[in-house]
Amino acid sequence: MQKPAVNIMVKAARAGGNILLRHMHRLDALNVVEKDRLDYASEVDGLAEEAIVKELRRANPEYAILGEEGGAQKSPRGPSRYTWVIDPLDGTSNYLRGFPHWCVSIALCEGAEPIHAVVFDPLRNELFTASRGSGAVLNEHRIRVSERRELGGALVSTGFAPRERERTGAQLDCLRELMLEAEDVRRAGSAALDLAYVAAGRTDAYFEAGVRAWDIAAGVLLVREAGGRVADFRGAAPGPMHIDTGSRQLVAGNVRIVDPLLKKISSSGYAKAFA
Repeated sequence: MQKPAVNIMVKAARAGGNILLRHMHRLDALNVVEKDRLDYASEVDGLAEEAIVKELRRANPEYAILGEEGGAQKSPRGPSRYTWVIDPLDGTSNYLRGFPHWCVSIALCEGAEPIHAVVFDPLRNELFTASRGSGAVLNEHRIRVSERRELGGALVSTGFAPRERERTGAQLDCLRELMLEAEDVRRAGSAALDLAYVAAGRTDAYFEAGVRAWDIAAGVLLVREAGGRVADFRGAAPGPMHIDTGSRQLVAGNVRIVDPLLKKISSSGYAKAFA
């Protein structure tokens, strides 16, 4: 049975998802802005976040909010130990092109750590949920990370964040070395879904630089509750999820495959690009 907080988050995620679905057939009419080089947002991102925040505020007006579009919003009732972390549309570039791979991501953090997570794919009606200590679920079925023990034969996902293009050469060097062992690499364009797929065992591991708290907060908990491990490129904890500390790096997978992937990131020189 889902926790009460997760029920609230699911309702909010579906509200945001419904707005995204309704606007899919008029993409050419959407107002699009370039927030940063190659980093886009549309009016529908904002509309979806407004719908999500409305549902969350209705249930818990005393909680703080960190949203990709609205930024940090303090509770109107003063300091709060709880923060909703929201990405109303993770995979905006995909969405704007009609590429069917994007989602809504919501996490609830207690202090710096996510304690509940929802990643919702409206197109496939796939609902990934997790609560700390209670495991991870996809549409009411328990999910687990894959059991692959090494990079040999692994299916690894990654991303090329717009804010990290100056390090593209180092990342390509890493991918070149990785492909000498791994079965293949996927780059689908949604960090939240990449992490959900690791949690469900659809891919064996994931790594990316340039992600922000709202991209990964829910996915980090999904992977942990599915029996996996998350770390930054140094192998340390990925940092607080309730605040935007800027661009960060993340590696995720089962506990056996994360270390070999970290070694590959280091030996290729990619990790040094962030020193």
